Amino acid sequence: MTTAGPAPTPEQDKGGLRTALAGLTTRGRSFLAAGVAAAICAYVLGQSDLLRVGLLLAVLPLVCATVLYRTRYRVAGSRRLSPARVPAGSEARVHLRMDNVSRLPTGLLMLQDRVPYVLGPRPRFVLDRVEAGGRREVSYRVRSDLRGRYPLGPLQLRLTDPFGMCELTRSFSTFDTLTVIPRVEALPPVRLSGEAKGYGDGRQRSLALAGEDDVIPRGYRRGDDLRRVHWRSTARYGELMVRREEQPQRARCTVLLDTRAVAYLGAGPDSAFEWAVSGAASMLVHMLERGYSVRLLTDTGSSVPGEGADGFAGSSQESADAAGLMMDTLAVVDHSDGTSLSSAYDVLRGGNEGLLVAFLGDLDEEQAGLIGRMRRRSGGAIAFLLDSETWTRESGEVPAAGGESAGEESLRLLHEAGWTALGVPRGASLTDLWRQADRQRAGLVSGLGTEGRS
Repeated sequence: MTTAGPAPTPEQDKGGLRTALAGLTTRGRSFLAAGVAAAICAYVLGQSDLLRVGLLLAVLPLVCATVLYRTRYRVAGSRRLSPARVPAGSEARVHLRMDNVSRLPTGLLMLQDRVPYVLGPRPRFVLDRVEAGGRREVSYRVRSDLRGRYPLGPLQLRLTDPFGMCELTRSFSTFDTLTVIPRVEALPPVRLSGEAKGYGDGRQRSLALAGEDDVIPRGYRRGDDLRRVHWRSTARYGELMVRREEQPQRARCTVLLDTRAVAYLGAGPDSAFEWAVSGAASMLVHMLERGYSVRLLTDTGSSVPGEGADGFAGSSQESADAAGLMMDTLAVVDHSDGTSLSSAYDVLRGGNEGLLVAFLGDLDEEQAGLIGRMRRRSGGAIAFLLDSETWTRESGEVPAAGGESAGEESLRLLHEAGWTALGVPRGASLTDLWRQADRQRAGLVSGLGTEGRS
């Protein structure tokens, strides 16, 4: 909510009469010109009555401009967004309120809010006389198909005199920001059968001893439960030893978003890059809802500001706050100038990343090999490949004939590296692809199990 009072700026004060005259309307300028012309004619023709008419015509707009400029309305304005964070393609409502905090009524006011052109036309409202201590409330809707953070404001008041001779603008000084986040698609809770540790209904477990992970049981401490006594170690060391406690550790998921400009063709809300951003947002929200520690990673190696080493935890209010931070990051994410995914690979060198879900653009053989090696850093790996040739084909253009396409070659290399990899055609549903990844992974594990028994 923003509150301020419209008062003349220092430039307006310094301009004085110049500022007032600049606010003359077409009617006011016409009266002034007619008055000057009548005065000149009266002087030339020696007509004193015509001179009085000319002076009246010329003085009226000047008096209106002076009175309007010296008027000091004490009004307060506020703006409220509902909601302040909205998915692309959805509407938000902006509520404006004007309060007359003076003891005098106002004249006719025109209220105008400045909004970026992508949110729609500039809203304007005409407010009738506002009584002393009175209030007026109006609202308008904004909508954008493009992600981003859009400033709203400043709020402006256009003041006019009863004769319509002059109009002046007074501006408030504060802004609000509307955040348009990517579209989020609700995903089904599939298990991805056979997935390695870090995914599924189970959870990784770590051993903890009073806050320390040890390779042997620790010594007995006063207050320890005697049922935890480890008799074999007690006999070996000659003193009471207690077993280590098993503590659940939250499963982890890393969502990798390829933002390289060279990896995508086209722009706009229906482009491959926007699909990848929306897919990453959907996956992050889905994993948070399932209780995972989630991390967002881009090809530049950067993540969400404020994110911990293990990502954001998915629990109640923390999950909602984490989702908000990641959505704010994805709302403004743009193409990077890099050509390699090596920075993201270096970040993943730290060890087991649990489940790795990647949204990738075009890959050459080198980058496909680099992505393939990322599989070793994770318990399971799923890739959604948005090949530009596939998206071009879906848009009606005929690709060059002959041989295996670059996208098919990349998918083959990822499959050989152990990834569950799927190509993404134009207009595909992430929900369907998510179920398909589950079936593909189940078939892969089943095949590996058959080979092991043969």
